[in-house]
Amino acid sequence: MSEPTLGRQLAAFAVRAARDGVPEPVATSVRQRTLDILGLAVAAHRLETSSMILGHVLDQGGHAQAIAVGLPDRVTAAQAALVNGVLAHSLDYDDTHLPSVLHPSACVVPAALAAGEHAHASGETVVRAVAVGLEVAVRLGMAGYDEALGNSVFFEHGQHATSITGAMGAAVAASLAYGADEDGVLHALGLTASMASGIIEANRTGGTVKRLHCGLAAQAGVTAAQLARRGFTGPPTVLEGRFGFFEAWLHGQYDAGQVTDGLGETWAVPGIFFKPYPANHFTHAIVDAGLALRARGVRPEDVASVRIGVAGAVIRTIGEPIETKRTPVTGYQAQFSGPYAVAAGLFGGGGLGVGLEDYSDDLAQDPARRALMATVEVAADPRCDAIFPHQFPAIVTVVTTSGDELVEEVLANRGGPERPLSDDELARKFTDNVAGRLADAGATAVRSDILDLSHATDLADVLEPLRHLKETP
Repeated sequence: MSEPTLGRQLAAFAVRAARDGVPEPVATSVRQRTLDILGLAVAAHRLETSSMILGHVLDQGGHAQAIAVGLPDRVTAAQAALVNGVLAHSLDYDDTHLPSVLHPSACVVPAALAAGEHAHASGETVVRAVAVGLEVAVRLGMAGYDEALGNSVFFEHGQHATSITGAMGAAVAASLAYGADEDGVLHALGLTASMASGIIEANRTGGTVKRLHCGLAAQAGVTAAQLARRGFTGPPTVLEGRFGFFEAWLHGQYDAGQVTDGLGETWAVPGIFFKPYPANHFTHAIVDAGLALRARGVRPEDVASVRIGVAGAVIRTIGEPIETKRTPVTGYQAQFSGPYAVAAGLFGGGGLGVGLEDYSDDLAQDPARRALMATVEVAADPRCDAIFPHQFPAIVTVVTTSGDELVEEVLANRGGPERPLSDDELARKFTDNVAGRLADAGATAVRSDILDLSHATDLADVLEPLRHLKETP
């Protein structure tokens, strides 16, 4: 008897976990990540692109099935997943799995919540669905990670692994929320593989399309789950087949063991990194180094030159073209700039050290920050290469106008297993994200209900406060 296909094995794992439950550390992590995503969705309402996606969805019309954060009227489940996924990823403040460099929660959580509300699923069902969806997304992402290369093959091909494997995880999560059996989950995977997509050129040269990626992935997952319920089917060899997922995206270069080894026993979910700063994760250690230099008494006006040493693989995202990275025009461009990251740290900020207010269009163009950024070079460092991509380290060297040389090494990221954010820090991040937009009573209710989501019986009641946000922060 032949071994089940990879998709069949994932589907069987998904249904078992939905039926039997997930380990408590995994469930706790899911509840924390769900709260994080909802806080980010509220915070993203400050962006013009958020108004764009809300307006787009309102133009479509449709049945009232699920809550899109900030819309008073319910929209279809697929539309809610689209909106909430776009909002969740737009600030680049959502969690990251390493070394796959995925942002899985921004795809999976919106899909599970939308499908769960539409299906009147219990909170416990949604928690299990999110856990499995995250695990599937990460395992597919890791199947495309090349240990010898030290990078994701998806990224080497210019593909946004998050919106590709995230769509697959979203499909599994949505399917479980709808109560699918093993065949239903497998067919949803088979359908979603024809909808998953995303390229990352905007990271280099600009454009806001990346903000759509997680929303489109979540929407694809919900849509696929719904179509599978209607009877549409996908290929059982959707992953490993001659013309399947891994051939299409990775040209057949993948590690099947990453998909199946320890499946159901070893969970990646609790080890996914939370983000303390609202910027591309490659820049976080640079921000930390800047904050540490500031704490040592270094003032921006005392800086003659800065050398940022990072892993060579990240330079194309945060250091090239260097002229563009030294002169971001918008706060969004600043989120992908190594020079801006060190400036953000040296100038200081709010939140958990540097916050949302530190990535504004005005500050991106601030003459004092521009003057500092003009002194910055970004270069490959062999020590960072040896650690990447299990961490995103940075070694920052500052030469002052008086000739002193100061070095700060940040070799492990805040928010990961080695430097975890405390429960208080995660609560503060949520509070900061919703401040001024969600009433205090609503914020308290959402925080309490989401952290106790496993006991919720009505998801619509839990999410109700998120329908009504204040227009201005």
